[in-house]
Amino acid sequence: MKHKMLLTLTSALIIAAGVGTANADDKKTLAIVVKGLDNPFFEQINLGCQKWISENMDSEYECLYTGPASSADEAGEVQIVDDLLTRGVAAIAISPSNAPAMANRIRQINPDVPVMTIDADFLEKDRDLRATYLGTDNYLMGVKMAEEAMTLKPGGGSVCLQLGNVAADNINARAAGFRDTISGVKGTERLANSNGWTEIEGCPVFTNDQVDLANQQMADTFTANPDLDAFILIGGWAQFAPQAYAQVTDQVMDRLKSKELILIAGDTLPPQTQAFRDGRSHAQVGQRPFEMGYRAPDVMIELINGKKVDDPLYTGLDVCNQSDPGFCADN
Repeated sequence: MKHKMLLTLTSALIIAAGVGTANADDKKTLAIVVKGLDNPFFEQINLGCQKWISENMDSEYECLYTGPASSADEAGEVQIVDDLLTRGVAAIAISPSNAPAMANRIRQINPDVPVMTIDADFLEKDRDLRATYLGTDNYLMGVKMAEEAMTLKPGGGSVCLQLGNVAADNINARAAGFRDTISGVKGTERLANSNGWTEIEGCPVFTNDQVDLANQQMADTFTANPDLDAFILIGGWAQFAPQAYAQVTDQVMDRLKSKELILIAGDTLPPQTQAFRDGRSHAQVGQRPFEMGYRAPDVMIELINGKKVDDPLYTGLDVCNQSDPGFCADN
């Protein structure tokens, strides 16, 4: 409890500093709230936000990037959004870690400023609460992962999916895209000899967006299942800690090289593309977080001005595999 309070306090201080600066400059705040400041994926969103600031110094608006210190602090993220809306922002873009909890709070607050989602969306039943979603077509991302898996293992095999937060809509959408594509049946909840593919006992595993836990889960899965055919990182968590990820994959490098075991991961941040080039994954399906952060302020301003904005707004994907390294070859 004490740890969570400290995380929330840290986040509150970040908010206070950011909003205070914006008010001091007589600028209105366009807030971007992410799941956690400890995730390098979200730092790319921050860099996009900062680039927007540098190009719009004369704007009446300022982009504020914030979130809980830890991606595991779901309650902290909800509190940050609550605090921002109470303090007063011109608009807010949220990447909800716990989509139902965040939606419930937004429904209770009923803010009179534009609300949008970024990177991760609300559940379908709650999407009336936001004006638009800016980010990845997550279902398509899962489809792409499945296509890579089927290319590498045409006959199928045993598979373990590594997911994030149980209630994260974006991660669950990727898992759905993967399973539906593998099985050929929409709405498949679990692969059970579906076109030759079966999810092993104990999987999926849930990282709760924790990098250390992601690597431990991989190591434990490889040890307990020496004949596993495929491990799918629906998000890139384990790869965000290059040294730990290298140690985990070292124990199965012979199987990775022979493709007895295939490994497919989400995202294409620099440590991940390096892992791909080192043969520690067979395919990466990358999002474009920098673009999300860069575009979000302009979308929020359009919403403030009452302009019609498409819903959703997809930012695209980059697929790297051994036949076509593409984006991963130089990044």
